[in-house]
Amino acid sequence: MLGVVFALVAALILPASSAATPAFAAPDPDPFFSAPADVAAHAPGDVLKVRQMPWNLYFPTSTVWQVLFRTTDSEGNPIAANTTYVLPPNHRPDDPLVSYQHIINSLGNKCKIASELYATDLTTQIREAPALNIALARGWAVSLPDHLGPRMAYGAAKLGGQITLDGIRAVQRIPEFLVTHSKVGLAGYSGGGMATAWAAALAPSYAPELNIVGSAEGGVPMNLAKMAQVLGPNPHPAFGLAAAAAIGLEREYPDRIHVSDQLNGTGRWLQQWMVNGCTNELMFWGFEHSAGQLTDNQNFMDNPEGWKVLDENSIELYPGVPKAPIFEWHSPTDVLIPVDSIDATLHRYCASGARVASMLTPSPDHLSAAVLGLVPALDWMEARFRGDPAPSDC
Repeated sequence: MLGVVFALVAALILPASSAATPAFAAPDPDPFFSAPADVAAHAPGDVLKVRQMPWNLYFPTSTVWQVLFRTTDSEGNPIAANTTYVLPPNHRPDDPLVSYQHIINSLGNKCKIASELYATDLTTQIREAPALNIALARGWAVSLPDHLGPRMAYGAAKLGGQITLDGIRAVQRIPEFLVTHSKVGLAGYSGGGMATAWAAALAPSYAPELNIVGSAEGGVPMNLAKMAQVLGPNPHPAFGLAAAAAIGLEREYPDRIHVSDQLNGTGRWLQQWMVNGCTNELMFWGFEHSAGQLTDNQNFMDNPEGWKVLDENSIELYPGVPKAPIFEWHSPTDVLIPVDSIDATLHRYCASGARVASMLTPSPDHLSAAVLGLVPALDWMEARFRGDPAPSDC
């Protein structure tokens, strides 16, 4: 989640005496994604709607469905979220299921995985499609949750874990998907890795019935508050993603994070252009801005409640430990995420008895490490599906 990486300090703006309405995305024009009126009457993971989709360019030999299901937001309220389910022709009943959490990095509903898979915009690209086709070629079914939720709450990491787990529950409750009793693997990188890491850590308490056999998580931002403290409110070429994280957190925590009512003219202008943006748009409009340019409040980093929200979404500070084995990878010189937080989290997992295999990539940066780790992650996952003992570097 690169926006969080660059300057989450934007989310720490002091609350005013009366909060403005958060800048929500325009509603999705597709009624399929609208929650039914009785969503609260359903249990987490209950299937609300299902539809089969047309032939898809990214997964040309597979069958694709979209599923709407009941889940829970960051404050415990019932909501509806969606996942895209991909079934390859060589999948046999109860063959493996992989829940893959994409790097979404966006604020607009048009940027959801479910939307981008069928977008006509030629600039749209599902970057992880090649690796996913390797998984599909092995006969694994794949679930692709839109883990930012119905509000496109970019920055709300714990929410992503809950949506991921309830998406798995949902697809396993649909008999024709042929994964009712499948072994489950989790995978994702960066922002997708954060949702993956949260799902792995939450599973023992949130969804203990799931047969999760492994979690492959790369380049995970494991401490959001530490990023904000270290990076500070300096101008940055990718600040647009930071501002997006502030907007997303305000959407998810409107009573605790107040951004909109603290913006000056520049901030309101930027928010207007970004509120429905995908990654490239956010990068363009936020180029070389900073949090200090968007507000006239000189004490915008002094909001204790904002720091609490960041702590609550930092996997390093969450006491839960995954039961399933972990494969983790990152660049040892990654300047976008606090590597010491990765080390501390994995050390805690090891001390609690978890089996953790860690891979340091030879690449010097965040993005290239994603590519270098994906195939080893899939090979590691295949061994977990076979039932081989998990290696550990603990």
